[in-house]
Amino acid sequence: MNPSPPCPHAAGSAQLADPFVRDTIRWLERAVIGLNLCPFAKGVHVKGQVHYAVALTDDPGVVLDLLRDELTTLVSTAAEVRDTTLLILPRCLPDFLDFNDFLADAEALMEALELDGTLQIASFHPQFQFAGTDVDDATNCTNRSPYPTLHLLREESIDRAVEAFPQAEMIFERNMEVLQALGLQGWQALDVGAHEGKSAPSMAGEGAAQ
Repeated sequence: MNPSPPCPHAAGSAQLADPFVRDTIRWLERAVIGLNLCPFAKGVHVKGQVHYAVALTDDPGVVLDLLRDELTTLVSTAAEVRDTTLLILPRCLPDFLDFNDFLADAEALMEALELDGTLQIASFHPQFQFAGTDVDDATNCTNRSPYPTLHLLREESIDRAVEAFPQAEMIFERNMEVLQALGLQGWQALDVGAHEGKSAPSMAGEGAAQ
């Protein structure tokens, strides 16, 4: 699946964003779909209904502005065209605790837009760690992505997915078992971390390439 062309205010930055999108698609295909960590991901992926936006900035304030744009665009776009959005932050909030703090601002923004109950924000981070676990505990990998990522989802799509998967409450438990069996070395062998995107510069005033 090819990422969408760049938005006008980020013209010229799409080439910089491409490596981050490729890394994220590799993670989605090899880990999220490959390990069946989310039974609902394959359908929207193969239909081309996942939108990838890359924030080429190290400024959380700029990220919030971009998040506002992505939330409002998602809710105004037909689900058949764009069911879900991944906002990738390769140069912002590399520390997991800072990222966690930022999520409160993201939720507050969604409430200010009166989109709570319509959309949800899920989150992934390369340093994700469940409370009470060691940093090298393989179960943490269920929520680890190549870069800090905000996943924007439609409540209606979640409801339909749950109806189609009557044992949805068992997904978390199954994922823990899968990652424990795989182990940290097995996860690393999937090669779903950051790759060539490491060398791309930040663009604090640019915003996003989509």
